[in-house]
Amino acid sequence: MSCMDTLGREFERIREVVAEADVDGPLTAKEILTLLEECDEEFESAHEIATILGRQAEYGDVRVIRSSPYQYELGERA
Repeated sequence: MSCMDTLGREFERIREVVAEADVDGPLTAKEILTLLEECDEEFESAHEIATILGRQAEYGDVRVIRSSPYQYELGERA
């Protein structure tokens, strides 16, 4: 299993939880981590979430809003 396969699966877990939460607008990594924890999804930290989303942004699936703190908008599943 490659690193990209692992990141892709982790991103899909994040995307599913955020979609189910039906939130409007961008979220910080900390807010996303809170949603994941509420759904018993285990991630180590907001930094891990930010890393996964930052890498996925390279493929156009995530829009990174470079504010303080950074915010993330996840694209719709194709």
